[in-house]
Amino acid sequence: MAKLIQTEEETLLSEAAHGFLSKSAPVSRLREMRDSGEHSDPALWQEMAAAGWAGVLVPEAAEGSDMGHAAAHVLAREMGRNLTVSPFLSTAVMAATLLRQFSDDSATSKLKQIAVGGLTYALALDETAKFSPDQVELTAQSRGNGYVLNGKKRFVVDGCDADRILVLAKSDAGLCLFDLANKAQGLTQNALKMIDSRDAADLIFDDVEVSGEALLGDPGAGFDVLKPALEAGQAALAAETTGLAEAAFSLTTDYLKERKQFGITIGSFQALQHRAAHLWCEIELTHSAVLNAGRILDETPDQATLAVSVAKARATDTAQKSVQEGVQMHGGIGMTDEFDMGFYMKRARVAAEWLGDYGYHAGLVAQLRGF
Repeated sequence: MAKLIQTEEETLLSEAAHGFLSKSAPVSRLREMRDSGEHSDPALWQEMAAAGWAGVLVPEAAEGSDMGHAAAHVLAREMGRNLTVSPFLSTAVMAATLLRQFSDDSATSKLKQIAVGGLTYALALDETAKFSPDQVELTAQSRGNGYVLNGKKRFVVDGCDADRILVLAKSDAGLCLFDLANKAQGLTQNALKMIDSRDAADLIFDDVEVSGEALLGDPGAGFDVLKPALEAGQAALAAETTGLAEAAFSLTTDYLKERKQFGITIGSFQALQHRAAHLWCEIELTHSAVLNAGRILDETPDQATLAVSVAKARATDTAQKSVQEGVQMHGGIGMTDEFDMGFYMKRARVAAEWLGDYGYHAGLVAQLRGF
């Protein structure tokens, strides 16, 4: 059975990431970006790439650091603490996990570019209001040696700024996964105004022609190719969300220790102590679930579905509890824009929906356990 505590190497990585992000990408940086209308930070991404983060799941043969999913979760958790804006999940986690399944020159070249921060990706899956990746209406019609794509994708995170798009479409052979340029002729990006101030878009495919080389895997095997990348992204998002919950909890407990009523700190009130203790227990359990998902993704990825959905469901629920308790225990200031708790609440809400909400993953857990 895997040990659900961080290794010494993971602890050192966490400390290094914490120091870097606290200096280069604190919550105040997100506030600056929100106020100036920015939704991406290319300079920060280059610094992350120089530190080896962009290549955390890229094989060493493709010039990556190949540290594994558990290490990627350490980085994602620290990004969650600081609400760091980056294409880490879409590019370094999901695209890298997907492309490393292939050994051809094209995949290797793209992995090398990802590792040095020279190529970013977005994953285009959702077509309805709720996450349901295998329900696809976007069509891929064969034409000559290639395909023509028509349809829509919604809530594509990093959909405006990414260099390339991974898109799932249905063809006569079944679901197919394509890798195409985000500036392909006939592809339109309609930017979304997100409450977490990040890049997302609805994509319109209008007779987008792609060559046969854009197809990843065999015709009809698109979801099989996508599944490992999807689970890697869901687990890493759970890690980010857990870091978010920890930071919101820390803000709250610091406030309980300094805010006074009737001449004493409110943290001395037993009712608030019980609420804080319950939340701490929930966060620790969720952290263990994320650690378990990372260990399984690294050691037996074919058996990771249950662990990943447990982690994503728990992280979603825990983050909601943490930010709601944070706002309530801060009283009136918890609702103000000047206080950072609102940024954590907005990111928790968006992260809850991306790659499957609590109901989606809890349902999958129940199905896998035979409930």
